[in-house]
Amino acid sequence: MRTIATANVNGIRAAAKKGIVPWLNTVAADVVLLQEVRADEHQIPPEALAAGGWHWVIAPSLAAKGRAGVAVLTREAPEAARIGFESDEFDTHGRYAEVDLPGLTVASLYLPSGETDTPRQVEKERFMAVFADYLVAAAARAAASGRELLVCGDWNIAHAEADLKNWKANKKSAGFLPVERDWLTALYGTHGFIDVVRSLHPGVEGPYSWWSYRGRAFDNDTGWRIDLHVATPGLAAKAVKAWVDRAASHDARWSDHAPVLVTYDH
Repeated sequence: MRTIATANVNGIRAAAKKGIVPWLNTVAADVVLLQEVRADEHQIPPEALAAGGWHWVIAPSLAAKGRAGVAVLTREAPEAARIGFESDEFDTHGRYAEVDLPGLTVASLYLPSGETDTPRQVEKERFMAVFADYLVAAAARAAASGRELLVCGDWNIAHAEADLKNWKANKKSAGFLPVERDWLTALYGTHGFIDVVRSLHPGVEGPYSWWSYRGRAFDNDTGWRIDLHVATPGLAAKAVKAWVDRAASHDARWSDHAPVLVTYDH
């Protein structure tokens, strides 16, 4: 079995003060994908870097210091590591890193959040277009080398009404726009990728992985399911369990996201 966790940490330095270090020490996972690290390797707290004996691959944002940033943490040393997805515009933005493990290429993604009717949304949709092409090519490369492909992270898109509590009020909100949802539909339909958590939890609301810090969103489970495991079909077929590592209470959270874990029978 191989268990893989993904978590948007909402700033690793802040999360280190709120409890992520014990989590990194104790999480029963073989791979951990982090997003919104907001730090380079010299800024990550030493106690976080040392926790759990992980091998770290860090992709900080060079375009906007202290923003974005992703990391891939593995128990075994990766066979290879790559930062970015062959995009002149986005490869310095700290939004994608991947590593090769035996039989698997696994990646951490922090897709832009966007904002309806602003340049940020236009940028998000440019990212989506380039990234979709990369994913298709990456899946083909992985298959040619005998690997499956898994891209985990904060995709910043809720695909269906079951993926956010207040979907009616968010029809015109970034993250639930028709163009974004159609993009995921094409990845899943035309290109054959699988939303692993949804495949294991069909026909239910959630399980949500992000709740606003405003109001009582967490207490009321008024959330969004935007932290995804997106896999090639061969790997998705081996997924046996998926769950959200939701904090016991609002004050026990170290991020506005919760880790999403899947166990694969590899």
